[in-house]
Amino acid sequence: MPTRSTAALDAVALTAELIRCPSVTPREGGALVLLEKLLTGAGFACTRVDRNGTANLFARWGRSGANRTFGFNGHTDVVPAGDTAAWSHDPFGGEISGGCLWGRGATDMKSGVAAFVAAAIDFVRETPPGGAIILAITGDEEGPAQDGTVALLDWMKAEGEAMSVCLVGEPTCPEKMGEMMKIGRRGSMTCHFTARGVQGHSAYPHRARNPIPALVRLLDRLASHSLDGGTEHFDASTLAITTIDTGNPATNVIPARTAATVNIRFNDAHTSARLADWLHEEAGRVAAETGIEFTLDIHVSGESFFTPPGDFTELVAGSVRAETGRDPVLSTSGGTSDARFVKDHCPVVEFGLVGKTMHQTDERVEVTQINQLKAIYSRILRDYFA
Repeated sequence: MPTRSTAALDAVALTAELIRCPSVTPREGGALVLLEKLLTGAGFACTRVDRNGTANLFARWGRSGANRTFGFNGHTDVVPAGDTAAWSHDPFGGEISGGCLWGRGATDMKSGVAAFVAAAIDFVRETPPGGAIILAITGDEEGPAQDGTVALLDWMKAEGEAMSVCLVGEPTCPEKMGEMMKIGRRGSMTCHFTARGVQGHSAYPHRARNPIPALVRLLDRLASHSLDGGTEHFDASTLAITTIDTGNPATNVIPARTAATVNIRFNDAHTSARLADWLHEEAGRVAAETGIEFTLDIHVSGESFFTPPGDFTELVAGSVRAETGRDPVLSTSGGTSDARFVKDHCPVVEFGLVGKTMHQTDERVEVTQINQLKAIYSRILRDYFA
């Protein structure tokens, strides 16, 4: 049996240890090895759920199949540090200076993982709950996200493991701790357009078929179109042209092809399938008008989702309120997160730190915020199993 300790687990020290693990996606870097050893020693049943070279960790305290199972989800992989010489502190040093803990992943999101791991271990040692706690931690959130949380959920389904509710520990607060939590996210999809015409001399345009004006016409139609005016819980959907590429170094040659990419962030008024149909229809219209051939390559990162306000959202909001004195806004803003996968398994919300420095040079987090976050997660567990 593991040795029980009455000493509270230091989430700040654990965050620093995790930062010192150079887990730049897709490398594991020792982060999950560290967590598995710690959780196993605290009585959690741990399983590595690696897939296609991606490291993932499933940890459960309590009986599989319990009626009430609280889940936490997070990731230990981080984006590259970039120019390390531009950092004020070693990006993988985990140093504390000026009241902040510095390093890649300090904000996104090794502090969140450390906070919920520390809260969960302390909770089961002090007040073993009448249910189960599941920690689903991936090494593939900053990368393709195909073999991370998705692999964990696939494995859980095959093994009969289930979470009743899940909290994702991503940074959610724009400026002040406790001001925002996420109860949904917009969907995201990317379309790569390729327009093909006939190459020719620019002095004899009638002998060529220039794909560039046709592509520009299509992009203007897409960008000028209002997808919607927003819904009850979401801002308006957006379409952004992110690149136009022809790669033609000659000034006297009409190219045979050109390409462009658009990204759509869409609310619950749409599905990716309906938006894909719209993109194909618009491309077809311009093709008929111009004689230019279009091909579309569409990738969907996730559908929009929404967890309606209720007992679960109030549980999280109430704990944030009690520990910070702030009522968190129930938001659906921002980009994508692994909550887009968890939402097909169980109700999910997100709450974490202030995210101002995530992915930046000199990424850092206030030490007091890490302790606050652990306190919030601890209160959530106490109230959930009360």
